[in-house]
Amino acid sequence: MIFVTRRARLSAQDRNSSGIWSSFMFRKTVVLMALLAGSAMAADDMRQLAKLPPQAEANLREEMRTSLLQLNEVIGLVVAGKVKEAGELAEKELGLSAMGKNRALPIEARPGANMPTAMHLIGMDGHKEASAFAAIAATGDREKTLAALPKLTTPCIACHYSYRIR
Repeated sequence: MIFVTRRARLSAQDRNSSGIWSSFMFRKTVVLMALLAGSAMAADDMRQLAKLPPQAEANLREEMRTSLLQLNEVIGLVVAGKVKEAGELAEKELGLSAMGKNRALPIEARPGANMPTAMHLIGMDGHKEASAFAAIAATGDREKTLAALPKLTTPCIACHYSYRIR
């Protein structure tokens, strides 16, 4: 690595005239290092594994995909100036009103009942933030609603950076 770093600082003329370190070899080494670094990062995933029963995992994955689509729709509505509609959608699909969708399922199919407590609490925070966002959007104030968007996505980021299911 030190050798490559030192060589990387050489000018193009120095690399080409050295005969040892051709431009082709330099690119080949950089690509190889990037591939190795990428595989090392994947192997060193430091997120906590939240092992769920298969049906709970499938339901969680479906719920997350749906939530991502709904979040994108909310952002699109805000951008389009339809702030109140964005708030209504956020509350209905992401807010406290959206909690309990899996209540009627058997316990082994419920994501929340099978995940680590801290992960579940982050999820509940996400619902609370969506409701808080919806309340701000209900005022119709686009600037305040835009300012509230980061709080809406913070629990999502916190959970996805902290936990994995595979």
